[in-house]
Amino acid sequence: MQPYKCFILDDYQTVAEKMADWSQLPDSISVHTLHSPVSPDQLTGLLNEANILVVMRERTTITRQLLSQLPSLKLIVTSGMRNAAIDIAAATELGITVCGTESSSVPPAELAWGLLLALARQICSESSALTTNGPWQSSLGMTLQGKKIGIIGLGKTWKIIARYALAFGMEVYAWSSNLTEEQAEQQGVTFVASKEKILQLADVITLHLVSSPRSHGIISYSDLQQIKKTALLINTSRAELIAEGALIKALENGDIAGAAIDVFEQEPLPAGSAYRHTRNLLATPHLGYVSDTNYHTYFGQAIENIRGWLDGKPVRCLAN
Repeated sequence: MQPYKCFILDDYQTVAEKMADWSQLPDSISVHTLHSPVSPDQLTGLLNEANILVVMRERTTITRQLLSQLPSLKLIVTSGMRNAAIDIAAATELGITVCGTESSSVPPAELAWGLLLALARQICSESSALTTNGPWQSSLGMTLQGKKIGIIGLGKTWKIIARYALAFGMEVYAWSSNLTEEQAEQQGVTFVASKEKILQLADVITLHLVSSPRSHGIISYSDLQQIKKTALLINTSRAELIAEGALIKALENGDIAGAAIDVFEQEPLPAGSAYRHTRNLLATPHLGYVSDTNYHTYFGQAIENIRGWLDGKPVRCLAN
């Protein structure tokens, strides 16, 4: 069999080779891992002889320019069945097969709920104060039971969040431009007819929309000014949902009580970013899908995709 070089990109946790049995691949395939973000110029040189890429969704941008400079590349496997960082059209034109994997919505939903609990009860700041001999009890937490949570989005994740909220005794409201009253009722939540209304009534707002031209900037600074000053905002979906700079401005001006986010316009986050030191902001480094179960799925199915492609029967294809 022809020898192939397979590169796994952005294995930040150095776990990719432990999450699946790579020995299932033929000996003719050599597997190489990159553990840190690499600049576009460096990528071209590092991947010049790559035949197969295994990429994590939206960590490294795979542009038309990069693809055109990788003459040996034949297959890309991404985690998940959607990856806005890959130029699918360019890959198709260049004869490069692009495949995806399944991805569970449970890990990101659990993270979103964990962030909400941590923010509502000021867990991180209180723990930090305790371990650094700071003040004993300096904050007053928010009880979630009886509060109103507004879920903006339509899909698998928002349904899980709705179940969590109901279990905590919250009043649950939902809105998206495509959501219907019947769909909301099926999940046991109250349908809200407009974005403005859900922003105004909720004590907690959580965003669960996919990234698209229509959803970019769907939450503007003026929208944040409509939220209660005592309210909390959670965004574990996409940074682009909130207009750039709007959240920092709202927190600095006291327009909302606090926010927790897991996604950023630039990742990894630059050292000097305002997100690193803004008051009343709880931020995590895009951990939503980063979990044992998802990683087993991602890399296990990546191997399945590679084997299928070798046999001339690629599976879970996104292109070509």
